[in-house]
Amino acid sequence: MVEDKISLGLIIPIERRKLRKMKSFSIPTLFKSNLISQIKEARRLQDKMKKDFKPASFDFGPVEILISRHFGFCYGVENAVETAYRIIDENPDKRIFLLSEMIHNPAVNADLLDRGVKFIQDTAGNQLISWSDLSQKDIVIVPAFGTTLEIQQILQEIGIDSYAYDTTCPFVEKVWNRANSIGQKDYSVIVHGKPSHEETKATFSHSRAVTPTLIIKDFSQAMILADFISFKRPAAEFYQVFEGQFSEGFDPSTDLKRIGVVNQTTMLATDTQEIVDFLREVITEYYHLSPDQIKDHFADTRDTLCYATHDNQSATYGLLAEEADFAIVAGGYNSSNTAHLVDLCAEKLPTYFIKSAEKLISEDCILHFDNVTKEEIFTHQFLPKKEKTRVLLTCGASCPDAVVEEILRKTVSLFPQAKEVDEVIEEWVENQAL
Repeated sequence: MVEDKISLGLIIPIERRKLRKMKSFSIPTLFKSNLISQIKEARRLQDKMKKDFKPASFDFGPVEILISRHFGFCYGVENAVETAYRIIDENPDKRIFLLSEMIHNPAVNADLLDRGVKFIQDTAGNQLISWSDLSQKDIVIVPAFGTTLEIQQILQEIGIDSYAYDTTCPFVEKVWNRANSIGQKDYSVIVHGKPSHEETKATFSHSRAVTPTLIIKDFSQAMILADFISFKRPAAEFYQVFEGQFSEGFDPSTDLKRIGVVNQTTMLATDTQEIVDFLREVITEYYHLSPDQIKDHFADTRDTLCYATHDNQSATYGLLAEEADFAIVAGGYNSSNTAHLVDLCAEKLPTYFIKSAEKLISEDCILHFDNVTKEEIFTHQFLPKKEKTRVLLTCGASCPDAVVEEILRKTVSLFPQAKEVDEVIEEWVENQAL
């Protein structure tokens, strides 16, 4: 199963070639890690085409830690972080605001707050600062998730150019362009995403300005949607089932005859593909379509996940191909792409979702986030009583390398007889160069 999921491809060669031509970024030192950079560079030199998803293994004696092939800051995050800090440096006398969290990582957002940046909304869209408190002299940064047309209009009325300090990820904009393209061809857009997520809200806003648009959360909602596509359920029920997830004036009796699926860029690739295949099959069967007629009812949107989501998910499958006692996944608790990595790992072995090394309280206790209850919980005696422990380690696309290094060091420190971290990493790097 793991091998099958890796072989799905989850690789976007064209986008990778484009990224090679993109600039490198200057990230604040506090988020960097020389140790992690050495590991990443050694892997890059070994695997320039990014086809090897096996983890890097580090043997510290009583504990062996396997680190994922791909993890950490992606292009969109690096661009957003660099831009935000450059804006701060270049405008010491101006008030600087972020529409919401820059990225879903507590370390980055906390540092921005310490530097005087203020958040206008929280991640749920609740207003923290009134729009009336802003003036045209203020700087407002659009985060990597992008923003809605409605918020752009509010800023414009205040006299603030929403594009002046826009750090929207290019892969998010790619989804908007795809939705716009199929909308112009009279397809309705189905967005696979989390309705409350900033990125999905932005995609929904841009799409519904062009064409009828509906958000579905998961495959279970896709199955319900199939009943409306094939007229097995009355249209009146649609508005109750999908309350708050459809554009104004959406008519299921007409707007589901021609559809195309796009997605929140951080969703699981396999989940989106499952939804696309299922809805295509439903439409094919209902309208009795031949292969060359499918495009009349189902748009070829291709994949709209970003390269980093592809790579991180593929690398996680590679990580899970290894036997281990438990997994640690680092990242912000409201990070969608990180949460999906947690879910993947949790299917196979005990998995601990933590945002910092401080959550590794002792060799007997870890404080971690439960993806189901959405609360932090304590787990005691999480370290197995055995001579050799194997740990899987990865993180999401918005987690700084510095956090990963701290977690690596803290994990190793829980084993009193373990070898020095720097010595093991140095020896590993030297061996990779041979």
